[in-house]
Amino acid sequence: MQSGLWQVPLLEEESPVYKEVAVGGWCTVSRFSSCGVQAAWAQEPVGSTPEGEILGFASMFSGRTSRKSISHPEHEDTMAEGEEYRNPTEVQMSQLVLPCHTNHRGELSIGQLLKWIDTTACLSAERHAGCPCVTASMDDIYFDHTISVGQVVNIKAKVNRAFNSSMEVGIQVVSEDLCSEKQWSVCKALATFVAHRELSKVKLKQVIPVTEEEKTEHGVAAERRRMRLVYADTIKDLLAHCAIQDDPDKDFSNMVPAEKTRVESVELVLPPHANHQGNTFGGQIMAWMENVATIAASRLCNAHPTLKAIEMFHFRGPSQVGDRLVLNAIVNNAFKHSMEVGVCVEAYRQEAETQRRHINSAFMTFVVLDKDDQPQKLPWIRPQPGEGERRYREASARRKIRLDRKYLVSCKQSEMALSVPWDPSNQVYLSYYNVSSLKTLMAKDNWVLSVEFGEVRLYTLEEEFLSFHLEMVVHVDAAQVFTLLSDLRRRPEWDKHYRSVELVQQVDEDDAIYHVVSPALSGNTKPQDFVILASRRKPCDNGDPYVIALRSVTLPTHGETPEYQRGETLCSGFCLWREGDQLTKVSYYNQATPGFLNYVTTNVAGLSTAFYNTFKACESFLLDNRNDLAPSLQTL
Repeated sequence: MQSGLWQVPLLEEESPVYKEVAVGGWCTVSRFSSCGVQAAWAQEPVGSTPEGEILGFASMFSGRTSRKSISHPEHEDTMAEGEEYRNPTEVQMSQLVLPCHTNHRGELSIGQLLKWIDTTACLSAERHAGCPCVTASMDDIYFDHTISVGQVVNIKAKVNRAFNSSMEVGIQVVSEDLCSEKQWSVCKALATFVAHRELSKVKLKQVIPVTEEEKTEHGVAAERRRMRLVYADTIKDLLAHCAIQDDPDKDFSNMVPAEKTRVESVELVLPPHANHQGNTFGGQIMAWMENVATIAASRLCNAHPTLKAIEMFHFRGPSQVGDRLVLNAIVNNAFKHSMEVGVCVEAYRQEAETQRRHINSAFMTFVVLDKDDQPQKLPWIRPQPGEGERRYREASARRKIRLDRKYLVSCKQSEMALSVPWDPSNQVYLSYYNVSSLKTLMAKDNWVLSVEFGEVRLYTLEEEFLSFHLEMVVHVDAAQVFTLLSDLRRRPEWDKHYRSVELVQQVDEDDAIYHVVSPALSGNTKPQDFVILASRRKPCDNGDPYVIALRSVTLPTHGETPEYQRGETLCSGFCLWREGDQLTKVSYYNQATPGFLNYVTTNVAGLSTAFYNTFKACESFLLDNRNDLAPSLQTL
């Protein structure tokens, strides 16, 4: 709600729920297709399940014991008898849109909406922290619907997760027509706030998730925080390794100089713009930024533009009452139907000051809509030499990242290609969704205990696809289990469904790509092969699991060959919980595709012990090799 006191980078929207297959046997359920690099993004998955198969299969597990969510006594005293559960950090705001809140089209100004969003999110953060909080950053925001005068804006905010002194707040914005009673989703946002006390250091209490949604957001928040920290490096890597190409239809003889779109404006921070501590409201700064960005965009297109998206940004320093804020905006790049405007905010106290403080920078995407609300073609931009060309290239890189990321976020399970291309521009996001989709599957409440073989339990989950979950406790330290299982090259030592594993690329410390060969399944003459991204994560906090997530990717160097039948996996992997000294709960998760339901159901129905035998072989492998890792465990 106020400009941030520390630099806490931020990124990305909530993660989607992914479906998945596995690799070989109990850890391999796959689908065969010939997805090239382009087709992996565009074509729908093959082999969709007939409705009768799903309905017939669903009846197999009726009456089984369900794994319910654990109740939390600390929340019981906040709920009256018969009252539905409500998150204790949740804050709601409802505002009637008046003419003073709107633009020339009679629609709610995005700047005004940003102020309301920031206020609601800050109140939620302060409710959890019990002390003043400042806005540190805001993730990408995509505006899906406009809000007209006379309609109501309903904003809901709640804390997803608290770290040491910062917390992630999730925000949902819905518009409501009071006459028709219709509602529309406007946008979703994620903000980071920092708790601040003048005389003492803040240590925030942990958020205890209760519902399935809260557990999902709590688990994924740590992964989103990781992404925010590497966002700047992602842009640099893309520029270093990829050639940014101009649109082939660009008319270089008819271009608008970027300098024509430059805007500079100064604002004096007065008491109404700040809180009781004198810090400028972050939402107020965002509103001023949106204003100058709109003017810059208008100068390019000579029309009234519409703001469609705001790139992730973070506050680099504080601003107080009495500051003069200088806002500079310029169109960085124009594409066929959209343009990116960059905005920079600097502050100074007195006219005599020679050095200004950098408060914030942001990138906003605008379009110009015709009478049918369709984007119009825009003039091309001619950047200035030097800095202008750098901004021009970076805008193209950000656009590519946005398109890749938006595709992954927006795809439904039935539309998601099992294998997606691996390249420098999407590797961070594929890694993120690899881990977050496994955490989302893990957080589901309606797992059903189907079979119990001694110490091994088999759970199933029936939604759009059948998922299964194996669980056991081993007498090995969690860090040792994590090290042994995260190296897929050792998988053939205990899993007969992994014939050979080759390390193709060590992406970084936490991510690697492997080529896996699996024996032929029944009915097939060829062995299978997989190209798999393995993403591993250490616990972010006490109580968090170690995570090893697996999914298929495509590489130009490892295309399909006549020798193998290409298999694919979308969401599988291990979650490892430390249960005590030398005691670890090992959980394996996987989503199955219709073509392999027979193999899964045979184990679920107790007609086969293949799952049990493989898991017990895994336990023996862990026990036999636990003493070989002492030197390598020092980094864990």
